[in-house]
Amino acid sequence: MFTGIIEEIGEITAIAEAGDGWRLTVRAPKAAADAVHGESIAVSGVCLTVVGSTAETFDADVMKQTLDVAALGTATVGTRVNIEKAMPVGARLGGHIVQGHVDGTGVVLEVRPGAEWSVLRISLPDDLAPLVVDKGSISVDGTSLTVSAVSPATPSTGSGTPDGSGSRGGHWFEVSLIPETLAATTLGTRAVGDRVNLETDILARHVERLLAFRAAPEGGSR
Repeated sequence: MFTGIIEEIGEITAIAEAGDGWRLTVRAPKAAADAVHGESIAVSGVCLTVVGSTAETFDADVMKQTLDVAALGTATVGTRVNIEKAMPVGARLGGHIVQGHVDGTGVVLEVRPGAEWSVLRISLPDDLAPLVVDKGSISVDGTSLTVSAVSPATPSTGSGTPDGSGSRGGHWFEVSLIPETLAATTLGTRAVGDRVNLETDILARHVERLLAFRAAPEGGSR
């Protein structure tokens, strides 16, 4: 379990094929300093298990399903990643409850820099759109953020960018990034066209599931 408060920016230093997945080596001195075999570390929002470590790096295996679903599947040696170690029991929840289970990806559609902050508009896959609300929480590349704007439930056509995660004129949301977030995470260097990992609020996902069962016909198939 994580909070979405990034502890450091790491760098992928090696990628080795492991069956149909990868074994990553990530340079992240703060996380690696006391990393132990079997613990969880979120890498740009993807919960990975440490299988080896040195004073400055840790190794983790990434299965094919994760590579297919998350933006991590397009990473290369040199890619910078957000790093967060698992939240200890009894710690303050500075962000929101983040599982490290990526729901899907979005694409940066627009970057609007301000005097002190920047606003990112990010595409939203259709199946995730009902789970994202204005002033709600969302994890973008593992960073806990507050949604500052969302597209209408029935977005108009003719705007947006075709990106594989929704049709032109599809759903989107915006987040406003303060100077600390711009400096302490990889989001400060995101540009139009970049793909990012998205994890929606776990409470919203539970509510959606409960409503689906309530709407289903009684009995069901055996």
